[in-house]
Amino acid sequence: MQGSLTIERMCRLASVSRAGFYRWLAPRDPVAEDLEVRSQIQKMFAEHQRRYGYRRVSRELRRCGIEVNHKRVARLMRADNLLAVQPKAFQVTTDSDHELEVYLNLARRMKLTGVNQLWVADITYIRLHREFVFLAVVLDAFSRKVVGWELARTLTAWLPLKALEKAIAERQPAPGVVHHSDRGVQYASGLYVGLLRKHGLIPSMSRPANPYDNASCESFIKTLKREEIYAHRYRDLDDLRVQVEEFIDQYYNRVRLHSALGYKSPEQFEQAAGASLGAKMSFFRHGEIYRSEGEPESGSPDHRLDESPADYSSASCSPAEPASASPAGMIVKEQSQ
Repeated sequence: MQGSLTIERMCRLASVSRAGFYRWLAPRDPVAEDLEVRSQIQKMFAEHQRRYGYRRVSRELRRCGIEVNHKRVARLMRADNLLAVQPKAFQVTTDSDHELEVYLNLARRMKLTGVNQLWVADITYIRLHREFVFLAVVLDAFSRKVVGWELARTLTAWLPLKALEKAIAERQPAPGVVHHSDRGVQYASGLYVGLLRKHGLIPSMSRPANPYDNASCESFIKTLKREEIYAHRYRDLDDLRVQVEEFIDQYYNRVRLHSALGYKSPEQFEQAAGASLGAKMSFFRHGEIYRSEGEPESGSPDHRLDESPADYSSASCSPAEPASASPAGMIVKEQSQ
């Protein structure tokens, strides 16, 4: 106060902004502060190897005690030409043209409360200088943590099988985990389904031509390619394996902030979540969705009521044992016995 005048009134009379007045009043040098913020932004951008955009850089700055608006961070990054690596076009790698058993989509009916309730799996390709190689991953859908992965030159059932074996060895899950994937021949093969049933995992598969059912795994693959694969060159498969292992195990699972997890890393999110109850399931009947407790939820179901179950078999029933997947060129074809 200055007499009967407030600071807001004096700023109006002097034709200056309140923010400008407070910046002038504070005992700091705006130029020095701006240089310090830019220095921290450049340091974080370099530490994360061009993987972070302005949103994650803003979060990191706040975690370090630097209060700064995300719009200001975006402006400074543009001025310093600190551009994050950008995604490339999506490529389809799934071969679902087979006569093997497919399973009911359980993932879209689950409400997760903790780890080891729903695992999601997918396969993608990576182009090296002289060849294509393939990566299979298994994620815990609750924390988005990669719990198993494998690289290989061939797209056979062996590839996702090894990734699943690593996930089981890493997590040691109790029976009842739902394993969700697309309808690819590798995931429908007898070897893969047999391993799932051996360890008490329940198979679940996406609807035809609907990648959104497996969105968290697709999101990880996009992140991996944008922030690691497209940003580097690799000598061969062995070099790629070393770099992918470092990205997944040392960076993505432990360090990288995930927007869907409240800007925590997967391991930080799991530690914060602690113990949990079992997952909840929802079902549809006569235009209503019923929870497992029996209480109806209002609203329309999240799929068509005339959706035919003819292409599915219940996950609780034992299907006829299909043959194992085998390679046939780059894309695998398999027929049931």
